[in-house]
Amino acid sequence: MQKRMSMNEVMAVVLAGGKGSRLEPLTRDRAKPAVPFGGSYRIIDFALSNCLNSGLRKMILLTQYKAISLDRHINNGWRRYFCSELGEFIDVVPPQQRIDENWYKGTADAVYQNIYSIEKERPQEVLILAGDHIYKMDYKAMIDYHRANKADLTVAALQVSREEAKAFGVMTVDESQAIVGFDEKPEDPKCVPGEDDLCLASMGVYVFSARFLFEQLLKDANDPTSSHDFGKDIIPSIINESRVFAYPFRDENNKNQSYWRDVGTIDAYYEASMDLIDVDPLLNMYDQEWPIRSFQENQPPPKFIFNGLGGESDRVGMATDSIICSGSIVSGGKVRRSIVGPEVRIHSYSEVEDSILFNRVTIGRNCKVRRAIIDKDVTIPDGAEIGYSLETDLIRGFTITDSGLVVIGKNDFIKD
Repeated sequence: MQKRMSMNEVMAVVLAGGKGSRLEPLTRDRAKPAVPFGGSYRIIDFALSNCLNSGLRKMILLTQYKAISLDRHINNGWRRYFCSELGEFIDVVPPQQRIDENWYKGTADAVYQNIYSIEKERPQEVLILAGDHIYKMDYKAMIDYHRANKADLTVAALQVSREEAKAFGVMTVDESQAIVGFDEKPEDPKCVPGEDDLCLASMGVYVFSARFLFEQLLKDANDPTSSHDFGKDIIPSIINESRVFAYPFRDENNKNQSYWRDVGTIDAYYEASMDLIDVDPLLNMYDQEWPIRSFQENQPPPKFIFNGLGGESDRVGMATDSIICSGSIVSGGKVRRSIVGPEVRIHSYSEVEDSILFNRVTIGRNCKVRRAIIDKDVTIPDGAEIGYSLETDLIRGFTITDSGLVVIGKNDFIKD
């Protein structure tokens, strides 16, 4: 009788060491997966929630750059979901130089350098995924698909435009969804048969049969010509001799359109954040069937005060088409189409539009802020205007994106 395998025999490896240089200054003091998102969350929360909702209870997070904030977030908010007595764990694993003295040279090398931590758990399959994407996905369904195909490797696949595909690993598949071609970030991506502008892109989510993974990692580590990356090296080298399949992405948002975002740039991060304030957003954060978990401090509810007292019609605490997090006070100011993080203070006669404010931002009186991202603990002094003169904002030392967003980091100060 064949043994029935469960999620207990799967180990998740989350690659959470991204430097995130294109997200600076938001990644000046934190790793990319630790960047706040949607007011109350961090980017990493989506990958971890997908794992937890999929029944995965054995996880390691491979960190590298500026990991203190991420490590604190995991300790404060995530360990409570795991019972060590039942063999469950979520471990943050920094580079240990167990195998050599190098930092991680690629995605495959990051897993290889931690092969001991994986082998000692003796998993049947290993789920490898990035910790810096925004989406909802049932990994159990993908693992079941992997097992049904008796696959060595299964790659999660998403259809993207031909132009977008240049930034992904692009797959060619046969009628059975077996991968017969794989090109990493091609200049001329191959389209899906019958489609002029759609390509099948890798999401960077892999299910490996464990023994096969170990064999490929050892082989790759001993290849001096390899860049030690799954997309560039390992996958192209195995598709002709191994059972490698594409798994079509299935969204858990219960929407007609699938939602997956790579928030690798400031503009992409801003656009994904603004998706959340739509009347009916594609990413459903209020879904109790597939909840996104996070660490949230014990804070009082948000508060809105003053309502044109004393005939002051412009001194009204209000917010429209916005997300306002716990502990925040809108004190006689106006917020429109914005995301306001925990413990923010917006004082009288100020206006905040189309902006993202991180934790504990203070907006002084008579301020005007539009199309800005302001990192935590920043104080905007009374009367300041942000986003109205990009020339002035540039002189102040703020970051300005190609689309005209103003980004104020934690250590940036207004120099009027």
